[in-house]
This record gives sequence, structure tokens and C-alpha cells, in this order.
Amino acid sequence: MTGEIDDKPQPLIEHLMELRTRLIWSLAAFFVAFLVCFFFAKQLFNLLVIPYKWAVIWAGLDVSKSELIYTAPQEFFFTQVKVAMFGALVIAFPIIASQIYKFVAPGLYKNERAAFLPFLIASPILFLMGAALVYFFFTPMVMWFFLAMQQKPGDGEVAISLMPKVSEYLSLIMTLVVSFGLVFQLPVVTTLLARVGILSSAWLREKRKFAIVLAFVVAAVLTPPDPMSQIGLALPTILLYEISIYAARLVERKRAEEAVAETGAVSGVAKSEPSKSDEA
Repeated sequence: MTGEIDDKPQPLIEHLMELRTRLIWSLAAFFVAFLVCFFFAKQLFNLLVIPYKWAVIWAGLDVSKSELIYTAPQEFFFTQVKVAMFGALVIAFPIIASQIYKFVAPGLYKNERAAFLPFLIASPILFLMGAALVYFFFTPMVMWFFLAMQQKPGDGEVAISLMPKVSEYLSLIMTLVVSFGLVFQLPVVTTLLARVGILSSAWLREKRKFAIVLAFVVAAVLTPPDPMSQIGLALPTILLYEISIYAARLVERKRAEEAVAETGAVSGVAKSEPSKSDEA
């Protein structure tokens, strides 16, 4: 390890007090964000309903007649609480992540902190990319698939209409956002593991066929039981796996260059030192 470490020997009680301080700041940030999000809960839920409206338009239906329902008196209230909690977690995440980093950073070397910081920045960006994919494309596509299954009355057939519940629609979109957000962390995780030497690009290429099967299995577990959702999550997962292989290759190449540079520096120092015969 190179660089200096900032951590100083401290009693266990001081580490626990530091941890308590970081937890208080994180909980305070989450609580304040929750209050703000709960005040605007209906507006936030209306934003989440926009993909459903897009799906109604894609299905050729009248948007003014589309509606969401709730069948229990307290259902919409608890739905707003869930929306507020979900929004508060998203808003407070930078503060929570910074508190975790401030607690861990004193125990890291300077080069380790410099290497860890890009991943700390890339992780929320990749999560937002996954959430944006769900919001702008995947949720409208899934809801269009479900709306297309409706049945009009006539010729001995009864009318079958989709009337989603507010709680079930929120659970669907939250599940999709979390699933895609976690899947989009794959390049970050594999790059970190490659950096510490646990994984290699050759090993990732060798296990590609197992990764493809595992991608469809994970998609079947995390998404609703319909082929559109499962394929829609499995394909980005496979693409991210290929990106992870490329990122691991870049890490290995950089490590090799650093090793060559360090070897050259050591050999240069050795040549510059005079030998005993020269001194004689």
C-alpha cells in the first residue's frame, strides 16, 4: 500500500460515537426529505402515473377514461407514505453515502480513497440511468402489454377492463426501478472486484454462458411474471455484463502499466547507486 492513512488509534467507544453521529445525520436527512416528499406525495404519484398514460395512448385508448382505483379506505394514504419514503431515500442518498464515506475514509490510504471516489460517483449515476430506462421506456411498454389484453363486449364475450389499484401500480414501478437500478450496478461491482484481484476479464469471459442463464433467472425473480418484463431486464443485464468484461480488461491493463513503471523506477534507482567496486 502506498500513501498515508489518516486514521488514528482510537478507543472503541469513540468509533461507536462517530458511527452514532453519522447515523443521526443520515436519519435526519431522510426524515426531512420524507416530510417534504409527503407534502408533495400526490404530485409525485401523478408523475409516476405519466408512463401509464403513455401506455394508454400507445394502446389507442382514451386517456380521459383511464383511471387508477383503491379498494380500501386507507390504501391511498399508505400509498402516499410509500411514495414519500421512496422519494426521501432517493433525495437523501447523497447525504447518506457521504456519511458512510466519511466514516470509512479515515481508515483508507490516500490512493485507496482516490480509487474509490470514482465508483462512489458512478454508482448513483448508473442507478439513475436504470430508473430513467424504467420510467421512459420499460413501464409504458409493460403497461401497454397489459392493456392490450383487455376485452371488449360483443359476440358472446363480456367486457374485461384493466383498472389498476394505486398500491399495486406503485409496487410495480418501485420494483422495476429498484431491480434495474441494482442491475446497473454490475459494472461498478465487477470493476471493484477486478481491481482487488478477485475477478479477471478472462474468468468473466469464461463464465459468460452461465451469466446469460443467471440473468434470465434473476429477471424472472425480480420482475412481474410476464415475458416482456423478464426479457426487458435480462437483455440490459447481459449488455452490462459485457461492459463489465471490458472494464475489467481496462483495470488489468492499467495495473500492468503501473507494474512496468514501478519496475522501471526500481531498476533506475538500482543503476544510479554506485557499486563497491566503483567506490574502490
